[in-house]
Amino acid sequence: MYSKSEMLFGQARQVIPGGVNSPVRAFKSVGGNPVFMQHAKGAYMYDVDGNKYIDYINSWGPMILGHAYEPVVKAIQEHAAYSTSFGAPTALETKIAELITSMVPNIDMIRMVNSGTEACMTAIRLARGYTGRNKFIKFEGCYHGHADAFLVSAGSGVATLGIQSVPGVTAGVASDTLAAPYNNLPAVEELVAGNKDEIAAIIVEPVAGNMGCILPQAGFLEGLRKICDENGILLIFDEVMTGFRLARGGAQELLGIKADLVTFGKIIGAGMPVGAVAGPKEIMEHLAPAGKVYQAGTLSGNPIAMIAGYTLLQTLNDNPVIYDQLEEKSNYLINGLKEAFGAAGVVYSINHIGSMLSVHFTEYPIIDFTAASAANNELFKRFFHAMLERGVYLPPSAFESWFMTNALTTEDLDTTIQAAKSAMQAIK
Repeated sequence: MYSKSEMLFGQARQVIPGGVNSPVRAFKSVGGNPVFMQHAKGAYMYDVDGNKYIDYINSWGPMILGHAYEPVVKAIQEHAAYSTSFGAPTALETKIAELITSMVPNIDMIRMVNSGTEACMTAIRLARGYTGRNKFIKFEGCYHGHADAFLVSAGSGVATLGIQSVPGVTAGVASDTLAAPYNNLPAVEELVAGNKDEIAAIIVEPVAGNMGCILPQAGFLEGLRKICDENGILLIFDEVMTGFRLARGGAQELLGIKADLVTFGKIIGAGMPVGAVAGPKEIMEHLAPAGKVYQAGTLSGNPIAMIAGYTLLQTLNDNPVIYDQLEEKSNYLINGLKEAFGAAGVVYSINHIGSMLSVHFTEYPIIDFTAASAANNELFKRFFHAMLERGVYLPPSAFESWFMTNALTTEDLDTTIQAAKSAMQAIK
C-alpha cells in the first residue's frame, strides 16, 4: 500500500537526519513510516503510491480554504514572474501590513519574518529590550518554535520523541525560561513573586495546539492580563496557529483579551514560509532600524509569501461567514466522532474551538500537558493507523491539533465518520 513511500523514506534517511525535515513527520509518536505526498487539492492529499486522503492537518493550519486554492496559486504564478526575491522593499509588504493591522485588534505595526519560530524569538527579544529584563514565563506543553529558550517544557514535538532535556541548549539560556502548567494562575503568581522585577514577558498560546487543542479555562487569560498589568510584564500571544483561523482578528478578537505583542505564521503566508510579530507602535518602534532591538532577515517580506498571504487574508476578511461555516463543519464532525466512539464503548474527550479540535482517549478533561500525557495514547496510535488505512489523514501524534478546512464537504465528513466507526470496531 505504501511501497513507494517506504522506498523514498529509505532514500531520505541517507541524506536527511531521520529522513524528515521536521520531526513530527517521522511518525515516531504513532509508529510505522511516514507517507510521502505527491500533490493535494481542496480537502484531499494524494501520496506517491496513488492513495487519496481526506486531510485534517492542512499543512498544520494554513490551508484553511483548501490545498491549491486557485486565487492563491494564480497570484503566486503571476508574481513569481517578477522575481522570487529582491532583497529590497516592495509595496506588497506595506499592503499586507495594512490589511493585517486593520483585521487584528490592538496592533499598529507588524514586522515580517520567515517562520513562527523566528516570530516568537523576536517577540521575546523585543520584550526584553523594551522592559530591560531578561526572564520570561512560558507554559508546559506550549510550543513556540525551536529557539533555545523555548525548548523548556516544549510540548508536542519534544514530547513525541521523549526528549526531556535538549542537547545544545545551555543551562544559562534555560535558566531565564520559567515554566508553569497551562491553565494554572497560582503557579504563575508564584513565579512572578519569586522573580520580582526580573520578568520581561509571559508568552502563551491563547488556545494551545501542541498538546492537543486545549482551551483556556475561564479567567486564565484574564488573570494573565491582570498579572502583567500589575507587574510591568508584557503579555505575548503566540497566534501562529490561532491567528486568522479562529476569527478574522484571531484569539484576541474571539476571546476578548488584549495582548501586548502577537506572533503570527501559518495562514499569513497561505502555506509559504512566513512569520510575523505585531503590536502597538510604542513597543514595535524599539525594533531596528527605528530602535536598538536588532532583527534582520534576507528573505523577510518575501514577495511570493506576501502575495500568497495577502490573497488568502483578503478572502477571509471579505467573507467572515467562512468562520461560521467552519464551526458548523467542526460540530458536524465532532458529533459523528462521538457517535463512533460511543458505539465502540471507549472513553474519550474531544476538545474543540472553531476549526481546531483534538481527540483524547480518556475520561478526564484535558486542560494541560499532564492530562494530555496521561490519556490512552497507545489507543490513539492504533486509531491513527486505522484511519490512515481508510483514507483519512490525521496528525501523527496525540499531542497535535486537528485543523479543519472549508473545502471539506458534508460527504467528506460523513466518509470520515464512517471511517472512524469502522476503525474503532477494528481496533477496540
